[in-house]
Amino acid sequence: VQLVESGGGLVQAGGSLRLSCAASGSGFSINAIDWYRQAPGKQREWVAGFTVGGNGHYAASVQGRFTISRDNAQNTLYLQMNSLKPEDTAVYYCHTVMRGIWVYWGRGTQVTVSS
Repeated sequence: VQLVESGGGLVQAGGSLRLSCAASGSGFSINAIDWYRQAPGKQREWVAGFTVGGNGHYAASVQGRFTISRDNAQNTLYLQMNSLKPEDTAVYYCHTVMRGIWVYWGRGTQVTVSS
């Protein structure tokens, strides 16, 4: 499985970005891919994913500002980020686990929010 993130960049506080995660390979489920982020000097943290029912589920810090979506036909996951804050500055990663054993990460895309 390969996960390739894109869409990061530099944006002013209050702005928006849309991240993409293109998935390829076999045996994975687009519904089982989620978003993490890692800020400088901090641990990697979970940001958003899908519930079993297919609804978006979010960390409290991004609830109401970020929206996760997917295009099953294109095997692509998205993260729409609105009302960005400087504390959202981080490298954003796609992540999935297959059969509870194999863990896959993308290489990440940098998001920088200036104040």
